[in-house]
Amino acid sequence: MKFGGAQPAPARVEDRALLTGQGRYTDDLRLDGQAHAAFARAPLAHARILRIDTAAAEATPGVLGVFTGAQLRDAGLGSIDTFVRMPGRDGEPMFAPGIPVLAVERVRYVGEPVVMVVAETALQALDAAEAVSVEYEELPAVVSIERALASGGPSVWEDAPGNVALDWAHGDSEAVDAAMARAAHVVRVRLLDPPVAPTALEPRAAIASWEDGRYTLLAPTQGVSVVRKALAESVFRVAPDRIRVRTHDVGGGFGMKVQTYAEYAAMLHAARVLGRPVRWCATRLESFLTDTRGRDGVLEGELAIDASGRFLALRARTVVGIGAYVSAYAAVIATNNTKNCLSSVYAIPAIDIGVRMAFTNASPLGPYRGAGRPEAIYLVERLIDRAAQQTGIDRVELRRRNFIPPSAMPYTPPSGQRYDSGEFEAVLDKALELSDWNGFARRRSASEQRGMLRGIGLCCFLEVAGGSPLTETADLRFGRDGGIELRTGAQAFGQGQPTTLPLVLARLFGVEPGRIRLVQGDSDVVPDGIATVASRSTVMVGGAMSLAAEQAIDKGREFAAEFLEASPADIEYVAGSFRIAGTDRSVDIATLVSQGFSLDTVARFAPPEMSFPNGCHVCEVEIDPETGVVRVVGYTAVDDVGVVVHPVIVEGQVHGGVAQGLGQVLGEHLAYSDEGQLLTASLMDYPVLRADDLPSMRLGHHEVACTTNPLGAKGAGESGVAGALPAGVNAILDALGTRGVVHLDMPMTALRVWEALQEVSRPRVPAPPQSGA
Repeated sequence: MKFGGAQPAPARVEDRALLTGQGRYTDDLRLDGQAHAAFARAPLAHARILRIDTAAAEATPGVLGVFTGAQLRDAGLGSIDTFVRMPGRDGEPMFAPGIPVLAVERVRYVGEPVVMVVAETALQALDAAEAVSVEYEELPAVVSIERALASGGPSVWEDAPGNVALDWAHGDSEAVDAAMARAAHVVRVRLLDPPVAPTALEPRAAIASWEDGRYTLLAPTQGVSVVRKALAESVFRVAPDRIRVRTHDVGGGFGMKVQTYAEYAAMLHAARVLGRPVRWCATRLESFLTDTRGRDGVLEGELAIDASGRFLALRARTVVGIGAYVSAYAAVIATNNTKNCLSSVYAIPAIDIGVRMAFTNASPLGPYRGAGRPEAIYLVERLIDRAAQQTGIDRVELRRRNFIPPSAMPYTPPSGQRYDSGEFEAVLDKALELSDWNGFARRRSASEQRGMLRGIGLCCFLEVAGGSPLTETADLRFGRDGGIELRTGAQAFGQGQPTTLPLVLARLFGVEPGRIRLVQGDSDVVPDGIATVASRSTVMVGGAMSLAAEQAIDKGREFAAEFLEASPADIEYVAGSFRIAGTDRSVDIATLVSQGFSLDTVARFAPPEMSFPNGCHVCEVEIDPETGVVRVVGYTAVDDVGVVVHPVIVEGQVHGGVAQGLGQVLGEHLAYSDEGQLLTASLMDYPVLRADDLPSMRLGHHEVACTTNPLGAKGAGESGVAGALPAGVNAILDALGTRGVVHLDMPMTALRVWEALQEVSRPRVPAPPQSGA
């Protein structure tokens, strides 16, 4: 059964409830007899715990219980382990200590939970948490990647020499070395990719309970199955059916809410001990301190180019700051996600990448929209712009000259994936036209007449979407009323799944979307999955739905043949009914189910390869040289996300991704003192972009159907970031380049831009002559 995407898209069904205050977020929920939790957290980035005194906290009015890490350890609770362990060079194992539920013996970042207090009210719990007395012996901290890897520096873990959790490599280093040696040009860049905060609208929250010998956790997750798996396997060491995880509405996640957090495990233990539900909601400060962070890398690259401007080889060396512990997917983010995107849309014969994952005294690294893929695109696109300057070849022409042509599809780059489709030059041409690239010189001249600097930058990119393992399950249940229930382990938190998934299933069955009921967010009900990550849900759940629909309809033909006393070969299915071909005799789904025939179907989809969304983004900026203020004055995005299921939702995803990418370019970053104290720990200090910081975007689509899934779709959730980050940087440096600035790292704040301009305008003092010259 093939899905057709060129039909009118209905309005988003979830918007009215969310926009009128009828959403059901975790902190909106109440359980009878609930108590409240608060946490005493580490005030130091690195310290030994010498003594914990909880007497004053226990004596605080309303306190029901006080819990320390030692108590939880003695009660048999384990740590929260990573899901992915990658082998390093020569098979060296990755060092991946688990995340303690509450710190024992040592704290390793500011905000790490040390003691949990449970009381009758939230205020009583907070008062008691402040009454906890902990004596620390402060230890040297390392926050920056450079200091973490410096010889003789402090160690976050004694068992990780040099603070390296993993030293990993992939590629043909000999082929790259040979290409570099014969190249006419070798271009090099070194880029800083500062840490950022996901800053979801809804902070983390949880309600934990214990009833009938089972734990139940209510929390905003990106997938209930992965959280249950972590809690069952590594913390409580019980069968998965002893734990139920439920998720209602989720106010944003961006990757951060796929992690299983220490607070959740501590609260579940307290609920069992106290016999009462326990609730907690993070403050914004706690979110900045303890949510998994994104990015935090040093990216170095070399691009070899022949005399005709053809790419010969790429060498990448990256270091990723993973924080104090290894989160669920940190290893994938740092290694494969970056490696898989290095070839991007370009034919690069040889690629060699080396990655080091470095411990720092900060909260753990986690997935953040793009999760290692924008880093690869950023590195490649900066190399190409630098190569254009060095070779004198126009930057558009240099890209065009090295595109993988459509005739080469399917194409296998050195990273090992198999691109099924892509028309990269056509995407570029659409973006150039839509952005009026050829009219830029006129706009730059007008800006200069007003004393402003103007720049334009572009980014061509290809992402790898789908995640691992590359499987997904759809569970269809059919009702007596003709309704169809779709159960999926994917979790909606802004992607539009309550609209798109029923829409797709309705089209597959030829019925109205109102007959489809989407069930998510309950580990007792939905099939296992790997959560909503990696721009996978429409492709993967859609593929599973397609298989399940085909199987259910095949079953229905058999049942209809029996019911209508006909041959199955004579039964055709149309719009919710089975009929004998060429007659008016039919039976609908509701009747079959009412007669005791079960069409319920579970199908698992495992495509041969991931999907490869791609695009070209163009950013245009204007800079006031007197203040350094950067204003984005134009933005164009042309994306190939395969068959577009719902254009409004796809365009909304692009808008959001672009805002987050440009947010990092223009100011978002987590700044720390040398002692590990977070200096940007509120929305007064951490500059998330507002709507009026961005222009109205010009968006275009170039649909090239993916051949490896039934819908023909490609992931769409993260393309905006992949395109915006390099395009924004390239635009700013194009503007600054008119004054002689050739490099500036993110974030490109007004102060940093102004300082860069002052540096190049400062008169150069000639060096004094050497003695005896």
